[in-house]
Parts: sequence; C-alpha cells; structure tokens
Amino acid sequence: MEKCPWCEKGKLTAINGTVYWELPDGTRAIEITETPSSHCAECDALFQSDEIVKEIEDQLFLIDSKQLEKQTKYSELMGMKRLLKRNYFDFS
Repeated sequence: MEKCPWCEKGKLTAINGTVYWELPDGTRAIEITETPSSHCAECDALFQSDEIVKEIEDQLFLIDSKQLEKQTKYSELMGMKRLLKRNYFDFS
C-alpha cells in the first residue's frame, strides 16, 4: 500500500469515490460518481491517479459536454460517444 501524499501517515486504499470536475469550456462543473480513487483513512483525503485524471480530462474534451447531466457515473462518462478519436491537442 502507498503512503498518503497529503498527511504522510495514512495508507491509501482503493475505492470508488465521487469527484467534481469543471468542464473544459469552464461553463459548469459536474459530479462524477464511482470514480476509481485512493482514500486515506487517516486524513480522509481522496485522490485519483494521474492516469484517471488524464482519462477524465481527455473524455470531457472529446465528447459533446452539453449532453452531460449535473451528475454521471465514471463508467457512463467513459462510455459516451466521442466527437474525435483522440485528443489531438495533447502533445505529451
């Protein structure tokens, strides 16, 4: 198990948590439930891996975000039809 990067005391456990994400156009934020996350029981912090963050950000950039409700499940978000095949603006 990984040590918590926030409090440096607790151990991280894998959970599915709720996160809030601002849409790329900045018009609003949405609630994404059942998101793969790490949780620290010591300080109650919730983290997402860099890979999950990138997946969410890319997907929000590639879909028609006007079709999103205020709340969605992570699996539903990731299953939405993309307008582009990939993020052509990601040069990493």
